[in-house]
Amino acid sequence: MLTLALDTATGVCTVGLVQDGHVLAEYDISVGLTHSEGLMPQLDQMFARTGIKKEEIDRIAVSIGPGSFTGLRIGLAAAEAMAYAWQCGICGVNTLQAMAYNIPLAGVVLAPVLDAQKGNYYTAFYEWVSGELKELQPVEMADRETLLQQLQRCGKPVLLMGECERLLKQDLPAGILAAPEPVRLPKASSVALAAEGRKVLTGEEVFTLRPYYIRKSEAEELWEKRHPQG
Repeated sequence: MLTLALDTATGVCTVGLVQDGHVLAEYDISVGLTHSEGLMPQLDQMFARTGIKKEEIDRIAVSIGPGSFTGLRIGLAAAEAMAYAWQCGICGVNTLQAMAYNIPLAGVVLAPVLDAQKGNYYTAFYEWVSGELKELQPVEMADRETLLQQLQRCGKPVLLMGECERLLKQDLPAGILAAPEPVRLPKASSVALAAEGRKVLTGEEVFTLRPYYIRKSEAEELWEKRHPQG
């Protein structure tokens, strides 16, 4: 199965082509371009360089959050439009879980985190056991102190992933380290691998896929503050 994968949940815009678990191409950009500017040119260049035609795509795997509200909407809208136009399937993948596929290493707890603003982080904990990824703690939002306390209770070495730069500005407890930068942030190939075996939506159903936000956007919070009910 040939999968086109994309992840626009963070400042990284990453697209890739994966066939039956083998990465054919991956194109990552993290230079400050907005995803609305960079996503489609990245896809066009990747198809041009690989010679793969859009009609050959069997499935599109897209990161659906948590993450940037605007970034998620851009990636999901593009994925849905392409899946419908190309008449292929679409599959949504949790952003944090997909990052854990960057490091298929047993014996450590993988803790991908994303900036949730106001000193908070979106986080979940994972561990590879006998070649399968196990969820140790589901996605939640936590501040720095709570997050580090939870990680200390894991009882195993921990690798921080994702948008963990602010966490690294202060000393970390023993046993908690940052993953190497090249495998720390989202990768489209990992989104594709995480999509294996998941339900695929087709036809009109592709437009029923929704982003996974956890909390409301600042715009929504501001609107509700200005328009209280009752």
